[in-house]
Amino acid sequence: MDERILVVDDEKDICDILQFNLEQEGYIVDVATSAEEALAVLTDVHQLLILDVMMGGMSGFKMAEMLRKEGNAIPIIFLTAKNSENDMLTGFSLGGDDYISKPFSVKELLARVRALLKRTSLVRMPTATNWTYRGLTIDIPTNKVTIDGTEVSLTKKEFEILSLLAQVSPNLLTRADILGSVWGDKEFVLDRTVDVHITRLRKKLGEYAGIIVNRSGFGYWLNIDNGKSL
Repeated sequence: MDERILVVDDEKDICDILQFNLEQEGYIVDVATSAEEALAVLTDVHQLLILDVMMGGMSGFKMAEMLRKEGNAIPIIFLTAKNSENDMLTGFSLGGDDYISKPFSVKELLARVRALLKRTSLVRMPTATNWTYRGLTIDIPTNKVTIDGTEVSLTKKEFEILSLLAQVSPNLLTRADILGSVWGDKEFVLDRTVDVHITRLRKKLGEYAGIIVNRSGFGYWLNIDNGKSL
């Protein structure tokens, strides 16, 4: 495991607790005791930001707002003593990915960290701008899918599911993986929702429907050997 996490909290005891437990899990952990210090040490190698909201000087919300305006999409878990609905909504509206109230359970925080890192690693963009199998092309930057040069009309969710499967191919994704990546934690949807969308997607792919394979009890993956015949 080589994920690098930046912990930002003006309470040294909390920083020490988080650093110790995260390092025990195998993460590389950097610590900052203010938003100003965090902005100075944050780099592209950091894959997650655990950010306290209420700090002396710049608040965690203000730091997150600055990062998002600069186009920095690093996943953020807000850590705060405030737990009102308005505060949570503010955190999410500023681009936060999760929100944990103090006092917190270390086990719960570690579980949230694992889930968020897994989800964001699934949707990390590959170096290639498209994915092609025979006559089927998925153009990720333009959100278009074509078959033999003809565009296939997909909904946003259908495209996101197909492009996600393509990006991690030949790895298998569980329904929970797909739900977390495509719908996120902020939407309540059932596992069955994934099946319904994939059924519709297969119909639209026509001759290429067979590349989306369901491994019963596990999830979905792209098997190009089941695609359009030569």
